[in-house]
Amino acid sequence: MKAKYIILSVVAATLSLTSCVDNLNTKPLDPREVTADVAYDTPESYVQGLAKVYGALALTGQSGAGSGEIDGADPGASQFIRALWYLQEFPTDETKNAWPDQEVPELNYITWSASPNKAISGMYYRLTFSVSIVNEYLRQTSPEKLSTRKVSEALKEEIQQYRTEARFIRALVWSYAIDLFGNMPFFTENDPIGKYFPDQISRKDLFAYVEKELLEIEPLMAAPRTQVFGRADKAAVWTVLSRLYLNSEVYTGTAKYSECITYSKKVVDAGYGLTPNYSHLFMADNDYTNPNTFKEMIFTVNFDGAHTQSYGATTFLCVGSRSGSDSSTPESGMNGGWDGNRALSTLVDLFPNNDKTDANGYLISEDKRAIIYTKDRLKNGPAVEKAFKDGYSVYKFRNVKSTGGMGKNQGFADTDFPLMRLPEHYLNIAEAVARGGQGATKAEAIGYINKLRERAYGNQSGNITDYTLQFVLDERGRELYWEGFRRTDLIRYGLFTSGVYLWPWKGGSNTGRGVDAKFNLYPIPAADITANPKLKQNPGY
Repeated sequence: MKAKYIILSVVAATLSLTSCVDNLNTKPLDPREVTADVAYDTPESYVQGLAKVYGALALTGQSGAGSGEIDGADPGASQFIRALWYLQEFPTDETKNAWPDQEVPELNYITWSASPNKAISGMYYRLTFSVSIVNEYLRQTSPEKLSTRKVSEALKEEIQQYRTEARFIRALVWSYAIDLFGNMPFFTENDPIGKYFPDQISRKDLFAYVEKELLEIEPLMAAPRTQVFGRADKAAVWTVLSRLYLNSEVYTGTAKYSECITYSKKVVDAGYGLTPNYSHLFMADNDYTNPNTFKEMIFTVNFDGAHTQSYGATTFLCVGSRSGSDSSTPESGMNGGWDGNRALSTLVDLFPNNDKTDANGYLISEDKRAIIYTKDRLKNGPAVEKAFKDGYSVYKFRNVKSTGGMGKNQGFADTDFPLMRLPEHYLNIAEAVARGGQGATKAEAIGYINKLRERAYGNQSGNITDYTLQFVLDERGRELYWEGFRRTDLIRYGLFTSGVYLWPWKGGSNTGRGVDAKFNLYPIPAADITANPKLKQNPGY
């Protein structure tokens, strides 16, 4: 772990999490005070500690957007959502990035190695840092600690709920580690702090640990749709379980598609609904203030342009597709543009279109989920790192309100990132049924898919009467594109590294080529392998 701050009280965070609303909207502890006894000397400090646990998914440091908690990592690029997006989207058939930074072409082309890649190491250390934050919070809120501090019985009961949520965040973070890195250094609140070399846990055993944690905390979590917006509830637990089971055959060698259906159906039956307008899900008011979007969201990472400022996450997504030198591009609600992210033709072609655009420069498609800007851009760019306009732009994420007007700050987005929303479960059920899972019928799955397509088309013209596994993968691309799923989906289908399915720049070839299967996992950073003699590198690196 290359964390700058292994603080006795990791709750000393400069955040208020405004869009996470009132009971996490507390004054942060003074970061100059680092002793646990001082940090936890008031009842409010325990909710402040929980705010830090959640805040580690949104922020990168304790003193503003440019601060960082990870040595050697760019504060923007090491933000959780942005780091996840780099690793889940850049190497896929959905997007490429025009920046020439060393780590970006390696991700674009799937040519990284165990040598330092700032994006890969940034995500690895973000994950381990987030786990360490939860571990410390659990240490400082143990029954023994609370008794020593003479915490009231009423507050102890509240803190138990906080501890449960912290355990969920840790399980969530470990679930991404399972997917991205597989075999990880493993440590809990029961391990020593300071100079300590954690043992390595296998991917299969980490899966079992996360599964056990989630099943233990499930009955202790708040009921679906009763929790403060931005805090986790039972449906968030069910979502992570559904994801684990959908990918279990990849992670462990054992298929668990029936279990995937079980937990996705729990979410489907929990009272969520679809937002009428797809585009509103990714705008500046996609939070609890908007009942139309609120009903679809299961768990979000929350941002407020005035209080939770970061150069990652939705700020990155709102400006990353926009050209700073092109004043004709549609309003994003942000200042300037970063000339970075572009759609690949393989993403564009998932949507029915005739390569025609409307008067505003957007791709014309019957499927209104295609929020793709084409004016003065080439659909098939000749080279990845050259002109930004070699590839269409995606304006899915914007710092603009569905009711009109912009977010409160044009430097940082108000838009929350929907880490979990209802349509994922419709598609999980459909895929699991097609793979032989029990607990739902194909007719049910067709009904779920058609709900998504009726929203997309505005009528029943896009409805289906049957489907294949390939159709589900394509529909996931249409519904969930640019939300951080694509690499995982392609691996599950056996398409990420193989030569069976090619896309532009896969393997560094403009027409695409297959790559070594080792790339289905990212390497553990070489610095950690050197520092910890207990760690072994992932195969092939």
